[in-house]
Amino acid sequence: MSWGAPVDRATYRSRSIGCTPIDCSSRYEFAGSAESAGSTSAALSLRPVTTLPADLVLHPLGGKSRTLDEQLKLFHLVAVVLDPYTYESAWILDTASRILEAFAGADCRVAWVVTADEAGTRSFLGELVDQALTFSDPDREFVTALGAKELPAFVHLDQDRTIIGIAEGWNPDLWKPIADGLADVMSWTAPAIPQTGDPVPYAGTPALADR
Repeated sequence: MSWGAPVDRATYRSRSIGCTPIDCSSRYEFAGSAESAGSTSAALSLRPVTTLPADLVLHPLGGKSRTLDEQLKLFHLVAVVLDPYTYESAWILDTASRILEAFAGADCRVAWVVTADEAGTRSFLGELVDQALTFSDPDREFVTALGAKELPAFVHLDQDRTIIGIAEGWNPDLWKPIADGLADVMSWTAPAIPQTGDPVPYAGTPALADR
């Protein structure tokens, strides 16, 4: 499918919150070695390998809800997780669309995960819901299982449900090693990160804040 540039996403938000007063550099967590993270001014933190529950249910738009175990039976999953009620998740849509598009032909599932019901997810993503597998996560069960603290987030899951890499907020130095690692596993060409037109780095918003 064609991955056209999104229209003005601000019109899709029903509400928004501002950037929280924290260090505006993303937190990068890599399950395993952080060697590929390279040189970055953002703080790096390591955590033990996290394996998500096999019975965690994912809710694809227009499709049958299935467990994570079923979704990962044949393919790795690479997903961009978004909060549709924040500017920070809207700002990354063009860049995230480009990154997911780059892996659309690889042996992995590329997906959006949006913390809204189906109607809210469709409203926020617009035509992008037709260009990649899209899950709604209104109760933030997937976000909670990830242990994510900030959104947007970029995550790579192995077929055994382990988190290979997760970057929170937007910082190209932190998203790039995840994309590069996925490309190595898939024997694929990684997209350029950053690219002209991408946003400057910024912090995400609380992933589990009360709404």
